[in-house]
Amino acid sequence: MKNKFLLNSLDWLTLVKFCQLPILALVAVAIAILLHPESALAQTASQTNSFNPQAILRDALQWIDSLGTVGALAFIGLYIIATVAFLPGSILTLGAGVVFGVVWGSLYVFIGATIGATAAFLVGRYLARGWVASKIADNQNFAAIDRAVGREGLKIVLLTRLSPIFPFNLLNYAFGVTGVSLKDYFIGSVGMIPGTIMYVYIGSLAGNLALIGTESQPSNPTVQWAIRIIGFIATVAVTIYVTRIARKALEEEVL
Repeated sequence: MKNKFLLNSLDWLTLVKFCQLPILALVAVAIAILLHPESALAQTASQTNSFNPQAILRDALQWIDSLGTVGALAFIGLYIIATVAFLPGSILTLGAGVVFGVVWGSLYVFIGATIGATAAFLVGRYLARGWVASKIADNQNFAAIDRAVGREGLKIVLLTRLSPIFPFNLLNYAFGVTGVSLKDYFIGSVGMIPGTIMYVYIGSLAGNLALIGTESQPSNPTVQWAIRIIGFIATVAVTIYVTRIARKALEEEVL
């Protein structure tokens, strides 16, 4: 009994240390973005890179702009592909404001992002979930945490979607290897709506696709700060919430 208690204590200390690092890192990143808001919008690609996905997506947006009414379907399809392929969706989100305007651009981005995120989630679940499950099968504590996170999946997905700190494309695959249900994950996508509208609006200010994602892109400081503040609050909330769930799951496992 003493050895088991010691083992559980060690697992608990390991978990605390494990949780502290991402919490501190996330807070640091959030503060950095709050202090330097222009860095989140100006994502200029390095000229030394032969492969420039941002330039490719800007060219694709130019082509979509010439398609007329069919352009909406082409844009949604492109957004889905970009999401699954880890391409920078921020360029497409900003560009939607130029091509379609705020209202329709926000709608098309939300549809494309939701379908693309769901596709990535399913890829992560069925191609990687089995491997992850096998790795945590022998560790009852972490398996318990995974189940607990799965039960609270909707709230966690909502909070992370509200925060621009969490990488969108990576997060889609990451949720696939957790116990979060597809239903909760899909519903939680509504958390993308505020950020989507704000970024599409900022993109609409450019009025020219050539300015999208560059230092010359016009912006609205009020909207920028609103994005950062909402994201900061959501980031802190989700890290504290997940840590609390993990603690509770471990306590139940020990009992």
